[in-house]
Amino acid sequence: MSKIALFGATGTIGSRILDEALRRGHQVTAAVRDPAKVTMTHPALTVTYGDVLDPESVAEVAKGQDVVVSAVGGGDGPGHIATIRPAAEALVEGLRLLGGDMPRLIAVGGAGSLRKPDGVQVWDTEGLPIPLLQIMHAHGDALDFYRTVSDVRWTNLSPAGTIEPGERTGTYRTALEDLVVGADGSSRISTEDYAVALLDELERPAHIGERFTVGY
Repeated sequence: MSKIALFGATGTIGSRILDEALRRGHQVTAAVRDPAKVTMTHPALTVTYGDVLDPESVAEVAKGQDVVVSAVGGGDGPGHIATIRPAAEALVEGLRLLGGDMPRLIAVGGAGSLRKPDGVQVWDTEGLPIPLLQIMHAHGDALDFYRTVSDVRWTNLSPAGTIEPGERTGTYRTALEDLVVGADGSSRISTEDYAVALLDELERPAHIGERFTVGY
């Protein structure tokens, strides 16, 4: 059983991570700017105030935890630009404030920088709308930052090309820099199985200091 601090617990992905962590018996502290927005109750769940963009707030939430999970988003494209890399920087700075007692960090990433089977990165696909490109590059900028960090045990988990609520099958495939594509040519994962993959990585670390991706 691990003690997990979760930022972004009320989001589409974060709420599935929360459910999966509680399902497995972990203790979770959901850090949100408005604790009243977390309506669920569970014996292993604590809800507290936390601002992922404030390093001191991050340090306060992370103190005594085993793992910090960031599932924050930004809504639209400009919101992601204003949130994703700044959150990555604040998370790292906040963990550094804890020195040798800092927990591990696992952050939800994006699929834009992954390579498609033709070798082209997803975000270079023709015809993508600007708001989607903004979201992709916001995650790419955060990943670029994480890759400069060597004193924090970070992991960045990119989803498949399509991630949406669906079934929890407990099965998935992983890769590092290449989009996971199925036999039908599609790249997809349910938010439920993405959460399974993230908790599997949390419980059995295999990608410290690197990005990996998941899909069917």
